[in-house]
Amino acid sequence: MSYQLTIEPLGATIEVEEGQTLLDAALRQGIYIPHACGHGLCGTCKVEVTGGEVDHGHANPFALMDFERDAGKTLACCATLQSDATIEADIDEEPDAEIIAVRDFDCTVSRIESLTPTIKAIFLKLDKPLHFQAGQYVQVVIPGVEGSRAFSIANSPAQVKVTGEVELNVRIIKGGAGTTWLHEQLKVGDALRISGPYGRFFVRKSASEPVVFFAGGSGLSSPRSMILDLLASGSTQPITLVYGQRTHDELYYDAEFRALAAQHANFSYVPALSGAPEGSEWTGATGFVHEVAKAHFAGDFSGNKAYLCGPPVMIEACISTLMQGRLYERDIYTEKFLSAADTNQQRSPLFKRV
Repeated sequence: MSYQLTIEPLGATIEVEEGQTLLDAALRQGIYIPHACGHGLCGTCKVEVTGGEVDHGHANPFALMDFERDAGKTLACCATLQSDATIEADIDEEPDAEIIAVRDFDCTVSRIESLTPTIKAIFLKLDKPLHFQAGQYVQVVIPGVEGSRAFSIANSPAQVKVTGEVELNVRIIKGGAGTTWLHEQLKVGDALRISGPYGRFFVRKSASEPVVFFAGGSGLSSPRSMILDLLASGSTQPITLVYGQRTHDELYYDAEFRALAAQHANFSYVPALSGAPEGSEWTGATGFVHEVAKAHFAGDFSGNKAYLCGPPVMIEACISTLMQGRLYERDIYTEKFLSAADTNQQRSPLFKRV
């Protein structure tokens, strides 16, 4: 059985299978509804049901409060239809966004490489071509683990087209069932299932402003894909990457970015260590990403487009520094994967996107 869902203000009507979430149905038709955690925890995908009946599913009571349910609100990531329905979603037009329907892919693990003591590069050979915008991510189904896990694609669209492989950079998380399995159980030749592409984190190529990327930890994946894509496409605007880790052995793809900076006059690479031990041979910048970026740009970020990817605490610090340096919400784009603990943090009502 299926139902008809009309999505306003687009006026689009799509088919939703019984038990399928509104978000999944929309994404698989190439319709983007803003979302973040995907598990009913953060409230980013909140929509208004203006006609028909829905089942709210496992929406967290703090993300969807009782009075909001009574007012017709629901979370698209966990709501399912009980009749034909109409919803009103907060959908912004993005002229640089490609309309790409989410699909499922069967993959074979072709390579596994250790990038740092805690991060592995996992290469997945796809069963069919994947088209995506640099910066987007996929959801990975992990055997024996409930739900799926999101990982950004670390290689560029051109590389994926040539090799038929996606590269995922996975940091092991203490107590994390998914990342532990991928680090300790996954082997070359194993089969995995992924879906994608997801996300609204991509370079606004129609803009001519200089681009600055802020990355921390395994948050380097999306910026790497975006930078490789920009440079391969012949982009001429200034591009800066400020990339932070704690110690030198965690600074993966450092040699690659140094080589790219030597090859491309418009690309600047600023690596930084926040925990370099005293007496180490490190001669580069020290401190946290936002501190190093502030020093590199002399406190003035005006006239740039900024893309931030990393732990929520890093992103919050970078946003504050950028705004103090005269860059505002319309020119700041973020990608942060949220844990249950992160989603309990309240977002400021002043900001819509960041």
